[in-house]
Amino acid sequence: MSTDSEPAEDAGAPDVDEAIRAILLLMPRVVARTKRTPPPPGLCSFNLAPRHLSLMGYLVFDGPLGVNELARRLEVAPTTVSLMVGDLTRQGVLERREDPSDRRRAIIAIASEQQDAVEDWLAAGAVAWRAAFERLTPRERGLFLDTLRVYESTMAAARGADS
Repeated sequence: MSTDSEPAEDAGAPDVDEAIRAILLLMPRVVARTKRTPPPPGLCSFNLAPRHLSLMGYLVFDGPLGVNELARRLEVAPTTVSLMVGDLTRQGVLERREDPSDRRRAIIAIASEQQDAVEDWLAAGAVAWRAAFERLTPRERGLFLDTLRVYESTMAAARGADS
């Protein structure tokens, strides 16, 4: 609902209830579309799921990482990451390398022969996000990302962090 104290630039913008309605109707479509994004042909023979996308995204954007660091970034238990890494390593999507500074520690990387295919899988989402984010100012992009983080953390707290 608009008030006289709202800046003129906000005229026509949805109020909180209208924005909630819009996002509750839009979010299931966004999630469903993301889940239906198939792996590229080079990865179709592997048993990959959307949950693997975040793990591989960190490895593409940030390079090889240890299991504990992946678990911290993904906000899951190290055993969960170990199971995922083990499965993807057996399939030939990931590889474990010895950490040169600590031989007891494994570093996880995307297998070199799968690197291009994994980057192709991430590219579809990146293209869509680029189209959305290029329309925004840096401040608006930051606000959008902060908003999603608050939403996600509030949902996690409401349902229990591991639900």
